Amino acid sequence: MSEDLVKVKTIAVLTSGGDSPGMNAAVRAVVRAAAQSEINVYGVKHGYYGLIHDEFVEMDTHSVSNIIQRGGTILKSARSEEFRTEEGRKKAADNLKKYNIDALVAIGGDGTFTGANLLSKEHGVNAVGVPATIDNDIIGTDETIGYDSALNTALEAIDKIRDTADAHERMFLVEVMGRDTGFIALETSIASGAEIALLPEELTNVEEVKRQLNNMLKEQRRSSLVVVAEGDETGGAIKLAEKIKDDFSQYDMRVCILGHIQRGGAPTARDRVLASRLGAAAVKVLIEGHSEVMVGVVNNSLKLTPMRVAISKKKELDHSLIELAKILR
Repeated sequence: MSEDLVKVKTIAVLTSGGDSPGMNAAVRAVVRAAAQSEINVYGVKHGYYGLIHDEFVEMDTHSVSNIIQRGGTILKSARSEEFRTEEGRKKAADNLKKYNIDALVAIGGDGTFTGANLLSKEHGVNAVGVPATIDNDIIGTDETIGYDSALNTALEAIDKIRDTADAHERMFLVEVMGRDTGFIALETSIASGAEIALLPEELTNVEEVKRQLNNMLKEQRRSSLVVVAEGDETGGAIKLAEKIKDDFSQYDMRVCILGHIQRGGAPTARDRVLASRLGAAAVKVLIEGHSEVMVGVVNNSLKLTPMRVAISKKKELDHSLIELAKILR
């Protein structure tokens, strides 16, 4: 923090990367917290693409009315290959200067923070990150915005699949999101009573999976549920089914991929509160003179993490939960 920093008069806010429930609540909090401090706000449409192509819109408290309960993001999101170049980032920085913007609030995941960090390093843009990703894989916060909502969406779907699995004595392989991390797969497997959970963080032994399923057959458990993270080394639920189906012809085996349903829908109360806290905190820390940091909540207290740290490390799964899942299956 520096006492020499110019007073923050105007900020920009954008959402980038995969959408997650609660992004709108975070945007709302940024705009309204800024208004309380008499700071002007511009929303940037389509993330870093809009930053380059001048998609700035003035926002006030009325702009964010009736959005806290909405999924997705009113500011939209898009990928930008141009922003990966020095020339593209210079265009983005020039547009920020064009609107006399003092600071940027970037809502998203590690890719979003990487972009904001580069703008700070290369062009002196004051930037604060707000973690929003259903994967929950960012360190410096107990949960990311959207994770709780995605978890509950996946669980609701899996509970319904369980009913059908039991009624028809079927085996279901259910694939959930999690290309690099297994937070959704692990917690939904525990909460749904799944027999097996396959995670990117653990090597998958297909023969061990077969052994566990054989044990279920011996116990006369005719229906079963296997939760597979999309990033599991077997290649996901479809590939796993191909590898084991010949050994379990006695099972009526089905594959269900939940896919993008996990991203949509209204955010849970927990995500709305978290997003509101972090959005307001982002404005507060900018006023205090912080930059190149991410705001998070750890043990119910606000925590600042340098962006370079947030993008350089991945949050680890709680190994006690992995052991719990194995005990309860």
